[in-house]
Amino acid sequence: MRLIFAGILFTSLLTWLPVSGNLLAEETVELSPKDKLVVETLLRLKSFDLDSSAPAKAAVLRYLRAKPGTDRSFELIERFKPVEIAGQLTKYSLAHPGETGGVRAAELLFAMNRGGSLSAYINSENEREAISAVELIGHAAGKQTVPLLLTVVSEGKASATVRSTAVKALGKRADGQRELLILVTRGQLADELKFAAANVLLSSTDTKVAAEAAKYLELPATADSQPLPALVELVKRKGDPATGAEVFRTTGTCIKCHKIRGEGKEVGPDLTEIGSKLSREAMYVSILDPSAAISHNFETYSILTEDGLAVSGLLISETDDAVTLRSSDGIDKTIDKDVMEIFKKQKTSLMPQDLQKLLTVDQLVDLVEYALTLQKNSG
Repeated sequence: MRLIFAGILFTSLLTWLPVSGNLLAEETVELSPKDKLVVETLLRLKSFDLDSSAPAKAAVLRYLRAKPGTDRSFELIERFKPVEIAGQLTKYSLAHPGETGGVRAAELLFAMNRGGSLSAYINSENEREAISAVELIGHAAGKQTVPLLLTVVSEGKASATVRSTAVKALGKRADGQRELLILVTRGQLADELKFAAANVLLSSTDTKVAAEAAKYLELPATADSQPLPALVELVKRKGDPATGAEVFRTTGTCIKCHKIRGEGKEVGPDLTEIGSKLSREAMYVSILDPSAAISHNFETYSILTEDGLAVSGLLISETDDAVTLRSSDGIDKTIDKDVMEIFKKQKTSLMPQDLQKLLTVDQLVDLVEYALTLQKNSG
């Protein structure tokens, strides 16, 4: 009886609702009490074809436009699958890739067969967007994950950061691990991806995959010649931040390239607030596999001049006449363009690729523990 009454009330409401022709425009959408009532009534009805009523659909789309990322919005999308909302869902998921809401938005895109609007961003010139798209596909694409991401890994067109993210995403699935192992055994995996692949495959719950991978891959040794544990094990460990602060300034040599609250050299990014920006796992990756986690505006460039001078460093400035690079020693070098033979961006980071060789595992854990204390507004 209640459902019948709700249906009658709902029908009468529809006659009073406007029908908008541009429901997903960027301007702010104002919800009326009638819009909210229509949405609540729709969710109570056992079955309703949203396309059968233009006013009802307009009310739902206005609600979705005004309330992105809410549980009720996701419930509406899951129930009615309005493809008109795919663009907004894509933007929302890309803006929240590491959050439950962002992943749920991506899952709904694939459920509506609109995953292509997200996978299109794999090739975005904006590296952050490309990374987010790859991460979301790894969480949400199901069986489509391997065909979508395997080409990212094998073709080598994307940056090392994007491709390493794809390796990690593939590693979340058993079929993805098997495809990665095939690349490894055939010698088709790029060197800059082997650290990421080793962490995925050597820690696989499939003992056959782990054993086969061990024939081809190994994690780097540390200062005391002990093998580096896999990331999944490292992130479980807790260290001493006070000891880590000392490692940062001495053995780890971090202070030679990074500043903390004005102390150090300005070669790499300022780390004063790094603990507010990176998770524990991401912190380890940035230290152990820096080419897979290069910060925007901190890519390495190389110059070769006519007389054989080779210079590598961060791009500080570029004019029509000259280029200035900053070396890992913090020294700026300006080269005239008319004497350059080669000027190109490199796939590798200026940060040392084997920093773990300077540290024991305990020192590495302490260093990460210290870095995590470097929070915004910390003393």
